[in-house]
Amino acid sequence: MIRTEWTPAAYKENDSPIIRKAAFADKPVLLRFEQGVVEAERTFTPEMKPGPQQYYDLDWLLTSSDAYLVVAESNGEVIASGYARINESKPYLRHPHEAYLGFMYVLPEYRGKGINRLIIDALKNWAKSHNVSELRLEVYSENAPAIKAYEKFGFKPYLLQMRMDAGN
Repeated sequence: MIRTEWTPAAYKENDSPIIRKAAFADKPVLLRFEQGVVEAERTFTPEMKPGPQQYYDLDWLLTSSDAYLVVAESNGEVIASGYARINESKPYLRHPHEAYLGFMYVLPEYRGKGINRLIIDALKNWAKSHNVSELRLEVYSENAPAIKAYEKFGFKPYLLQMRMDAGN
């Protein structure tokens, strides 16, 4: 379990959430969080199929040495999640590996209280401990609040992915 040096202002020092490696016992909560991500992204993805979707291979994220899936826990309740996954970089880049961050989810009643910062700090520290210095993530270009939050954490826009419907 990780207690970070930075405590969100919304919490007393000994009351701040604990960031810990996710366990198989967390899987039911993580599956609910996954659907929370799906529903949040459905607004930005008109071509998404209706109903529940599977985004993540939770078993792999929970067991792989190339991934670190964490949860934030407050008073015994899992309230947030996120993962870092080590990927090989494009061969023309200076860094051989990068950590891709994903599954960033915070229960609605805990948003705006610094939980994502705690999770990103834990993922960043894990990446650095694996000699990975480049962090990347994806965010929908229309999701201004998320973009603003990630920029506040130090991320910068890098590449805009574009799409079009070529018709049937």
